Amino acid sequence: MVSKPSDLPADLASAYLALLSERAMLQAERDVVAAERDIAVAQAANAQAMLSDSEALIVSLELAIEKLRRELRGQRSERTARLIDQMELQLEELVMAATEDEAAAQAAAARTSSVRSFTRKRPVRKPWPEDAERERVVIDPPTVCACCGGSRLSKLGEDVNETLEEIPRRFKVIETVREKFTCRDCEAISQTPAPFHATPRGFIGPHLLATIVFDKFGMHSPLNRQSTRFKCEGIDLSTSTLADQVGFGTAALMPVYDLIEKHVFAAERLHGDDTTIPIQAKGKCVTGRIWTYVRDDQPFGGTAAPAAIYYASSDRRGEHPQKHLAEYGGILQSDCYNGFEPLAVAETKTVPIIFAFCHAHSRRKFFALADIQKNARDYKRKGKPISPIALEAVKRYDELFEIERQINGLSAEERLAVRQQKSKPLFDDMHAWLKRERTTLSRSSEVIEPIDYMLKRWEGFALFLEDGRVCLTNNAAERSLRGVALGRKNWTFAGSQRGADRAAVMLTVITTCRLNDVDPKAWLADVFARIADLPVSRLHELLPWQWKRLRQAEKASAQITA
Repeated sequence: MVSKPSDLPADLASAYLALLSERAMLQAERDVVAAERDIAVAQAANAQAMLSDSEALIVSLELAIEKLRRELRGQRSERTARLIDQMELQLEELVMAATEDEAAAQAAAARTSSVRSFTRKRPVRKPWPEDAERERVVIDPPTVCACCGGSRLSKLGEDVNETLEEIPRRFKVIETVREKFTCRDCEAISQTPAPFHATPRGFIGPHLLATIVFDKFGMHSPLNRQSTRFKCEGIDLSTSTLADQVGFGTAALMPVYDLIEKHVFAAERLHGDDTTIPIQAKGKCVTGRIWTYVRDDQPFGGTAAPAAIYYASSDRRGEHPQKHLAEYGGILQSDCYNGFEPLAVAETKTVPIIFAFCHAHSRRKFFALADIQKNARDYKRKGKPISPIALEAVKRYDELFEIERQINGLSAEERLAVRQQKSKPLFDDMHAWLKRERTTLSRSSEVIEPIDYMLKRWEGFALFLEDGRVCLTNNAAERSLRGVALGRKNWTFAGSQRGADRAAVMLTVITTCRLNDVDPKAWLADVFARIADLPVSRLHELLPWQWKRLRQAEKASAQITA
């Protein structure tokens, strides 16, 4: 039992009161220190949140500036494209970190009333699509006034908060019934013919087949992973079953593939390139090739639809591209691979191929010797310093590429006129400079290789000064092969030569859709549903650019009718 101060002697009572007073003072000081600590923690958390937000904003602005530069000046180097990808990844990490720091700042500010929590300024969210499925959830309104308790309430308005939610993918089984009838006069049985299905017996519907095919060849998701995902969603579709359906889908698309092939090789100028693809052979993998030829007339103001055709081969022997280009005569933009059309083949053709070589390839060889950052890193590891000749060649090339960005999209005649006026003096001076520098170099100089690469093929590199249809680079073909390079990391190899050929067919239709701003998945679903019932004379309606035009016309007609 604790004695009261009145029960104690005077000296003890005063001492007890002094002790209580001191304890109260200590507690007050502790409260002040705790409050100051909470304030300091909240301020520090706010500062960290502001710093993280600023870093994210800086990277966001840098990314926006770089993207605007690409839109203004056209396609730039692969190194710049990789830089943009890295900046986007960096931005993701910084935004996530800024959000975490903002949450920490809010939690710290909640412990004190004198510090206001930092709130990030977020970009204005784009509205959700108007045609998206919507569900209205109304919360029970109040029945009495929260102030006076009265029950006479009148609705003033409402606040609506839109939340985007995901509904798990739904599957449905469509039962197609064909009733049978018997004739009472002759006892013959009558039945409506079976409708067309994307696969035999209608096992897989056109939309599901389009999803399987697009995920495999457009999003590079192997069938075994798709099978696992389907199983998680309650649908048992084995890998072999999915492969069987893909085979049917590829066969159904062959008529469209043939039409795209015909359209591509009717071009006056083509882009051609190839890349490696591992193909499973007997007990091992061989390094095969995916070849692509791209028709893109937009740089010189052409009106023909862009398209790409792909082929597969088990090696890189020249017989493969020679077979692809057997009936083609015109301009081919490519690297300096001499297997496209040897002189012996060209002499037998009525219209031989005219080669326009890619300046991006030649510039890349100089840039590898003039990359200041890379060579600076290598120099620390006892690497070699940069080559002044290579650096000068890169600067000269940059002037030529800047002119090309300004004339991108003009007609062939306008492009040629500008090139004759601005590019030709620069390129002729570069030719003389390269020949002059070549005579001063020793055999061991690394810059000899890129110089000889150009000088030995100067006629092909200078063709852009004679024909406005020629581009300075072969980037159109290289861009069409990026998906193959990405896919190699996912599906590892093609299962066979037939599998590589099948991939070439599907890449053709998917890439051509993308070149024409058509949703490949929607296009595949519609084609799978219609192609067998469509007369041969109307197959051209399924070409992606024609399909897009017809859909736009139907949509415009529906709006007028409505």
